Amino acid sequence: MPLNSPAGIDQSALTCLLDDACFTRKHRKIWFLSSMGILLDGFDLFVLSVALPLIIHYFGATALQAGLIGAAATLGAIAGSVIGGRLTDKYGRKKIFLLDLGLFVTAAICCGMAWSVESLILFRFILGLGVGADYPICASYVSEFMPKNIRGRMLIGAFSFQAVGIFLAAAIGLLILVLYPNELAWRFMLLVGAIPATIILVARRDIPESARWHMKRGETTDAIRIICKTLHDLPGAMKDCISQFRISHPTINEKPDVKSQPYSVLFSKEMRKRTILVTVPWFLMDVVFYGIGIFTPLLLAAMAFEGSGTNFIADDILATEGTAFLDIFLIIGFILNIILIERIGRMKLQIIGFTGMAVGLGILIIGSLYNSTMIGLLFVGFAIYNLLMNMGPNATTFVLPAELYPTEMRATAHGFAAGIAKLGAALGIILVPILKEGWGIPVTLGVMLGLVILALIITFLCRIETTGRSLEEITD
Repeated sequence: MPLNSPAGIDQSALTCLLDDACFTRKHRKIWFLSSMGILLDGFDLFVLSVALPLIIHYFGATALQAGLIGAAATLGAIAGSVIGGRLTDKYGRKKIFLLDLGLFVTAAICCGMAWSVESLILFRFILGLGVGADYPICASYVSEFMPKNIRGRMLIGAFSFQAVGIFLAAAIGLLILVLYPNELAWRFMLLVGAIPATIILVARRDIPESARWHMKRGETTDAIRIICKTLHDLPGAMKDCISQFRISHPTINEKPDVKSQPYSVLFSKEMRKRTILVTVPWFLMDVVFYGIGIFTPLLLAAMAFEGSGTNFIADDILATEGTAFLDIFLIIGFILNIILIERIGRMKLQIIGFTGMAVGLGILIIGSLYNSTMIGLLFVGFAIYNLLMNMGPNATTFVLPAELYPTEMRATAHGFAAGIAKLGAALGIILVPILKEGWGIPVTLGVMLGLVILALIITFLCRIETTGRSLEEITD
């Protein structure tokens, strides 16, 4: 086994161990706790779609205030992604992994206790800081620990819990409405996320730092210690070599072999195409995803259920039931992506997904012209849209930034891409109610369709396939 004389073991040998390792219990724990953060993100961002009609009624909020309440967490996620990604590369994955969830718990409690529109907007913004930071941390953790033959599948598996969180948001929101049909029910909806978040925060304390992050800092001793704890099937020659190294280097690490990279590197000639690929389609998709997703109950109520109940709470329950049913297709979409991503590849799935989203939105436009007389067509449109979105771009846009950049700037790049995406999400959340009120639902859906087609074109022009390649091979 090659050595970096006299410092220690060749780091390429260690990365090969990580890439070719068997899946262990430690892998599973890292993956699961990363996944739970994404689940909480999906839950707390989308439980607002159930709570928002009650909040609007309780505070007498205007359309602009409703948009700001809906967009506050997403605006916070922009800053959280960019800042959290940068801090993750500088100080390590684990420290920021704990910090962001602590912020999340505190903000969730404050949201449930908000006393005005302004205070709710502030607390939702702070909650968004924690949500945004979790994206680059989770992506970096999972991509750097998982064996290369299942890396994409595990990244999608982790991100798929966003759909589980969205479904739970609709289901728990509906349960609260049924048990407590009162305009104050929104407080319980916003508070409930703090309970599992606290449990996950405690469990995250025992996971290790990323071995690849230590290696890029020249901290080979720490990297080897983590690899030995994570992997149980080290080759005999490598095991002997590691044992000798640990005896001769019990506490001493090498000098860091990499310096912090500036943001300008993302726009250099070598990285420009990658940066366009990971930011622009994700931005456009999130305009559509969050714009439609947050307001799905309101859109369903306006298109299919308006006047079905005796009061606004009854209408909200009907729309929430419909939303919960449609959210099942989000989960099915992620399952299909997990099955197909290592077989078909990231780029083909993203292209197929954007195409399916366009078809679903086209059906919704036709159905919206007839409102409640075409309920079946509306549900078909939403089902196709949700299914193909999660089978394709909602999953692949999360994976690509974690694979296309080197370790020393992986979280920074992913945080930047996620921040740009969340900017699109905020735009969608603010834009949809304004377009709906001023131009109607068909025009609103037509604008979303145009954005999806643009994202499809950019994906095709800038496509870079990463399936089956090691992280070091991709970045080289």
